Amino acid sequence: MLAAALAVAVPAFAQNAAVVNGRAIPSARVDQFVKLLTKQGQPDSPQLRDQIREELINREVFLQEADKRGIAKQPDVQAEIDLARQSVLIRGLFNDYLDKNPVTDKDVQAEYDRVKGAQGDKEYHARHILVEQESQARDIIAQLRQGAKFEDLAKQSKDQGSAAKGGDLDWAPANTYVKPFADALVALKKGEVTQNPVQTQFGWHVIELEDVRDAQFPPLDQLKPQIEESLRQTRLRDFQTSLREKARIQ
Repeated sequence: MLAAALAVAVPAFAQNAAVVNGRAIPSARVDQFVKLLTKQGQPDSPQLRDQIREELINREVFLQEADKRGIAKQPDVQAEIDLARQSVLIRGLFNDYLDKNPVTDKDVQAEYDRVKGAQGDKEYHARHILVEQESQARDIIAQLRQGAKFEDLAKQSKDQGSAAKGGDLDWAPANTYVKPFADALVALKKGEVTQNPVQTQFGWHVIELEDVRDAQFPPLDQLKPQIEESLRQTRLRDFQTSLREKARIQ
């Protein structure tokens, strides 16, 4: 009879990580925490499981005491519980939607091709000087014609980031810039400076084209993770918007 009792008791005990004041903590709960932490990069180990077990025991002790004191009935605590419940359910809704509407390799390839095509086949190494007034820009162009160095005049630029580098904007595709700037840039030949100031919403620009090269675009496998994440976020925003638009709000 004792052997039979032990045979029944051992499997039942194995299902629990611990029993606190008669209330069981299932081993499956430890497994859930391990799964969460390993997703964050922590390796599964006996030490990790021991730490999780101790944390779950502490939580159970504290929860039992909270139950005894009726903490859950306090209005402010009830409000926090409701908010936490909302957050968990909403997160579950979004995860469920993304699981049922996954981003495919075909989606990633299409987005990669779109972005690559939008960049164009050329990159431009430009310098610019940005000033407030058109007259200032014309004066800078006149000084350049008389032999002044672009890098020296760039120190007066409103664009402090490039001013410290002689106006250097480094390599970039034309569509990186606002349209008036981009149009003026692609019209230049290597080594040329705009002969008239270029106006944008930022002010007046004097632009110099240092060089042109074929576009350098990263391979798909290098960009795939960030494209996937961007598509997931776009898909999720569209889902959220559709739910809001279908809701009857008074």
